[in-house]
Amino acid sequence: MPGSSDLRSRLSAVRSRVADAARAAGRDPAEVRVLLATKTQDAATVADAVTAALELAAAEGDDRPLLVGENRVQELVAKAPALADLVAAGRVESHMIGHLQRNKVNQVLAHATGVESVDSATLASALSSRCERDGRTLDVMVQVNVSGEESKSGVVPGEAAALATEVAALPGLRLTGFMTIGLNSDDDEAVRAGFAVLRRLRDDVVASGATGTATARELSMGMTGDLELAVAEGATVVRVGTAVFGARTTAK
Repeated sequence: MPGSSDLRSRLSAVRSRVADAARAAGRDPAEVRVLLATKTQDAATVADAVTAALELAAAEGDDRPLLVGENRVQELVAKAPALADLVAAGRVESHMIGHLQRNKVNQVLAHATGVESVDSATLASALSSRCERDGRTLDVMVQVNVSGEESKSGVVPGEAAALATEVAALPGLRLTGFMTIGLNSDDDEAVRAGFAVLRRLRDDVVASGATGTATARELSMGMTGDLELAVAEGATVVRVGTAVFGARTTAK
C-alpha cells in the first residue's frame, strides 16, 4: 500500500492532470472535482488519502466536500466508520458508484450521501421510499451505458432521458446529473464520443423543464486512463483510483 507521502504526491499529480485538461478545454479547473474511488483499499489507506486530499484542496482554497466513492456495498459499510466524523461534519461526501441491487438499499443509505448508479425505475423507487420514510433527501445520478458493453451497468442512452425524468420527480431524491463508465478502448475518439453522448443527454434533460431536472447538471465520467477525454467533453466529476492507490489487488 502507498504511504502517506506517496498518496499526497499522487493526489497532487491527479489534481494537476485535471487542471491541465480543463485549461486545454477552455474550462475553469474548479469546475471539475476529483472523486476518490477506493475499491479494494483498506480503511487506513483510505483515511490517509482523504486527509491528504483535504489538505491539498485547502491549500488551493477549495473548501468543498471531498468526494469518496465505493463500488461494493460491503466495502462501503466496512469503511464507513473511518470516515463517519468527516461525513457528519460535511467535509466528505460518500457516494455509491457501483451497481446497486434493490435488496442492498438499506445498507447503502445507512452510510452513503449519494448514489451515482441509479439504472432502473425499480431501484429509484426503492431509494425514494426509504428516503421519504426517513425524512431525508438523497443526491442521485442516473447511470448510462454509453459504450453498449455488456460488462457495464447502466440504462441505454435511448431510455435515459425518460428514466431521469421519472427519477427527478420522485420524493426524497434529488437528481444531480448522470454517470457513465467510458468505452474500454484505445481509440480516443470513440471513447470521447461516448462522453459526448452523456453531455448531450444531460443538456437535453436540463433544458426539458421537467420537474426536478434543473439540478441535473453533473457529469460523473472519466477515470485514471481517460479523464482528459472526459474533461474535454464536460465532466464535472472524475472518478480516480489507480492513479492514486496503484493497481488494484483482490479485496479481502
